[in-house]
Formats: sequence, structure tokens, C-alpha cells
Amino acid sequence: MGVNRLSSLFRAVNIIWLAITLLVFSGLIKLGLWQAERASEKEVRLSRIEQLLGLEHQPLENVLATIKEQEILNDQPVILNGQFDPEVLIVLDNQSSDGRLGYRVFQLFHHQEELPVLVNLGWVSGSRDRSVLPDIEIIKGTHQLKGNIRYIEPGIVLAEQAYSKNSIPLRVQQVEIEKLGRLFSKQLLPFAVYLDKNEVVGYKKHWQPVVMPPEKHRGYAFQWFSLAIAWLALMIWAAWKNNNKKAN
Repeated sequence: MGVNRLSSLFRAVNIIWLAITLLVFSGLIKLGLWQAERASEKEVRLSRIEQLLGLEHQPLENVLATIKEQEILNDQPVILNGQFDPEVLIVLDNQSSDGRLGYRVFQLFHHQEELPVLVNLGWVSGSRDRSVLPDIEIIKGTHQLKGNIRYIEPGIVLAEQAYSKNSIPLRVQQVEIEKLGRLFSKQLLPFAVYLDKNEVVGYKKHWQPVVMPPEKHRGYAFQWFSLAIAWLALMIWAAWKNNNKKAN
């Protein structure tokens, strides 16, 4: 192999390694920036929730008529007046409380007979036998309830959920409101209402509007930035060592 050809090969290898180095470095930086951004978003939301605690609950239709933006609508305190739908009862699987696995229970509620919305009734414990669903009493009749609007953030679903309309309660791995609406042939509101902890109706209520606090996001951001610096330092050291070998 000629000297020129060998030199060209080394240059090509160096360019590839430089591209890989920059690609990994920029990817790690982006992950760090994303976590830092999430921390800021969580801080803003927690501040909003604290401000909303001082507000009185308003009828759902009034809130929907005056607030259109999802970010502002989220966490708003509302009053529901209407009836529970006995045919739509949903349990969200793999929900923990005090170290125990269980379910979040959702039941459809018809506010003013016009606005169907899922209501989060709280948490119930599950059986060790995952094939056994919890024995949940279907709530019936007319009720006036207080709660807060929550837009449910999508989680990671490894496989497409197969819904069965004939299953009561219907067990799901994720609450996908649009799909559930199609299943039950109902135009559901795009959020759920989480019952106030003082409501007698429902089960154990210990809502966490922000599952991961800002501090944890900052911790992850620091880890990603540290990995980026370590990766860049390692690549610089490897390049320096390689150049020294060539010089010798």
C-alpha cells in the first residue's frame, strides 16, 4: 500500500472518529438540555398549582367557556354535576402506593348530561395473581363532585393495547382517552378530573400532579452534561495519544 493511500486512509478514519465524537457529544448535550427544560416546566407547573389552591372550584362548563389553552386549563379546580355511567369503568394497571402495586380507577361521568369526562376515583390495591381484577363497586346515581382537571401525559407502551368493550372493569396499561372514546362510541373530553381528596366518593386519593420533581430532572441533566464532558475529554486524550504514536 502506497504512502499517499495510507495517509488518505488515516485521514478518512480520523474524520469518521471526529464525526462520531461530535455526534455523541451533541446527543448527550441535547439530553441534558431537555432534562433542564423539563425541570423548568415542572417548576412553572408547581407554582401554578400552588396559586390555584387558593381558588374556589367553578362549574366545569364555566371553566371550559372561559379558558381554551390546555396549559392554563390543566389543574383548574372544577365542580361536576351529573351522573356516573355504569357501563364505563376502567382500571389503570401497575400503579403503586406506599410500595404496593394496584390500580387507578376511572369511571365515566356525564356532567350536565352533555359533557362526558373520565373521573379518577383513586387507587385500589391489586392481587398478587395478575389475572384477578379488583372487586370495584360501580358508582351510580346523581352526584356533585369537586376535583381538578388533569391532562394525562402519555407513557411508554411496548405494544398496542387491545381493548375489550365487554370487560367491566376494563384493564388498561395507559389511559388513551381518544381510543377509549372510540371504543365506547362517546365523544369524551380530552382530560380527566381527579377527585378532591376530601370527597367521600371513590378510593385512596394521593395525587401527584408532578411525578418527577424539578430537582430530579436537574440531577439527570447534570449526569448527561457530565457524560458529555467525559466523552469529549476521552476522545481528546485518545486523539493526543494516537498522534504521539505517529510522531514516534
